[in-house]
Amino acid sequence: MAAHETVDDELWTEFHRVVNMTSRELADWLRTREAGPETEPLPDRAGPATGRKVLSILGKRRSDVNQSDVEVMRDVVDRVHASRRDDLEPVAGDAGWRQGLMSLGHDPVKPVRD
Repeated sequence: MAAHETVDDELWTEFHRVVNMTSRELADWLRTREAGPETEPLPDRAGPATGRKVLSILGKRRSDVNQSDVEVMRDVVDRVHASRRDDLEPVAGDAGWRQGLMSLGHDPVKPVRD
């Protein structure tokens, strides 16, 4: 069993701010993105590894987060900020850019949660 990790307030808040898709929206997106004309992966294996980890973190209480989760949270926050303006205001972009961010749980055309 993985050891629990204390998540500082700033990271916890910012992760949940930049991940503006609900668990259901993200799960649906990951399954849709991976579905092919003749096959679809098992729901728990759909989408990129980081997207699946984000989905897992969204289902956890803060006290259940482990070190691996903290690393994913930092990575997602950094990647979203590197791809977006600082204010994270809704903005349209090309499909590949939006889809890449959505696979991290961030829909750039959807308002962020405060």
